[in-house]
Amino acid sequence: MKRAIAVCVGLLATVVAAAAEQPVAIVEEVQGKVTGAEFMDYLTPKTVIKLGADSSIVISYLKSCRREKIAGIGTVIVGTDESLVHLASVKDEKTECDASHAHATTKETSEVAATVVRSLGKNDTSIKPQLTLYGASPLVQATGRGTLLVERLDLSGERQQIELDGRQAKGKFYDFAAADKALSPGGIYSAKFKSSQIVFQVDAQARPGATPIVGRLVRMD
Repeated sequence: MKRAIAVCVGLLATVVAAAAEQPVAIVEEVQGKVTGAEFMDYLTPKTVIKLGADSSIVISYLKSCRREKIAGIGTVIVGTDESLVHLASVKDEKTECDASHAHATTKETSEVAATVVRSLGKNDTSIKPQLTLYGASPLVQATGRGTLLVERLDLSGERQQIELDGRQAKGKFYDFAAADKALSPGGIYSAKFKSSQIVFQVDAQARPGATPIVGRLVRMD
């Protein structure tokens, strides 16, 4: 009996630890001497970041849509929805983002997307996007080499096929803004990379270019 309880406790600890490792934020910008995080890093809770003199970092939370610019000598501890900051100054703002995408798994997302795309011929008006982007130039998480295919679903004719050579930012982020590309505000799209697929909508008020990352992030892997 004691052994069974010990096993259950061990399994519970493993599950809790795995959940804690899920990313909760992303680093949008780094200036000066910053240790513990780099540009475009995903951050997990309890991550400790240290800032030196004349340094700054911009952190955006995936679920709370909170965007923080932290500057000056100090220490940052990443939370689930916001940071605990010691000494350094913080300027925060609420940005538009789709919090439902924060912890979606690639497998779940791809299965739903495939079903949506298959049903298009039957009833095009029933398209239900899995994600809303608030920037018209997506930042797509697509690791390594392969073909990134983005097609508009609600109107025919708009299609972008991008060959990734693995040299995208950190080897996994393709930025439409950096490539001076944008999608149509209000449009519904399918994005496919390797075995991953997602259906998303671009908000009607979305602007092109380097808008806040959490509002235009598409996680494909």
